[in-house]
Amino acid sequence: MPANPVVIDGFRCGHLQPLLFVLGPCVIESRELTLDIARQIRNISEELQVQVVFKASFDKANRTSVDSFRGPGLRAGLEILQEVSDTTGLPTTTDIHEPAQAEAVAKVCRIVQIPAFLARQTDLVRAAAEATLKYGSVVNVKKPQFIAPADMVHIVKKCEETGQANVLLTERGTMFGYGHLVNDMQSIPIMQETGCPVVYDATHSVQRPGGKTTGGNRQMIPHLARAAVASGCDAVFMETHPNPDQSPSDGPNMLPLKDLKQMIQQLTQIRVLINTWQAATVIPAVQS
Repeated sequence: MPANPVVIDGFRCGHLQPLLFVLGPCVIESRELTLDIARQIRNISEELQVQVVFKASFDKANRTSVDSFRGPGLRAGLEILQEVSDTTGLPTTTDIHEPAQAEAVAKVCRIVQIPAFLARQTDLVRAAAEATLKYGSVVNVKKPQFIAPADMVHIVKKCEETGQANVLLTERGTMFGYGHLVNDMQSIPIMQETGCPVVYDATHSVQRPGGKTTGGNRQMIPHLARAAVASGCDAVFMETHPNPDQSPSDGPNMLPLKDLKQMIQQLTQIRVLINTWQAATVIPAVQS
């Protein structure tokens, strides 16, 4: 049975727990910028007393164009993420694309993320589950844009087969046609039926795939994030950047850093209301 809540460096993510926020830039552009964003996020988390995991990718291996910026690579990227943890105290997460990357990432990051496009790759899922079990960290699997939320149970079982019970599932929209993702909030309670806490990815959900580079509509982030928290998600994933339009990856989808504090305040207030209702309701909730 999956763990619920999942514990991440003292943070608790799951049923009747405070929201967990997964925040950071899409990709590690430079050491200096990454550390600056991490410090600003840490300051917001301390001021608002919220649970935050810092996120940044060391390699954007699934870019649309061969010419797109990918990041500093595994070794340099993990050195920067380790420095983020050492200087800010924030736990970190990043995504892996090959089974051979799992152990190195699990040593440094408290959450190892499986990208949506790769979530059905059994060897990758098992490698992440085994490595995170070894180092006491957590697996976060993003729901592919092309499968039904109920089918995520099979991916959870792949993790459980290794003995790993600390699994998060992430909703990030579904593709039904060309160049647009549809967000069905029913996915959140459906995936929670697996027993796992569910994360809502509010920034990748506004992507507009297609063309040489992926577009997006960041104006929709607050609307979708509020709806997801009202629907009972246990964590919110939001990529953020001080100047999204200058970012080499996913700029149209990122929340400006100046807007992050207000967004967190709104979502936290909604979560308090939802927890109060769920604690009092006679409808049974999924628990470990």
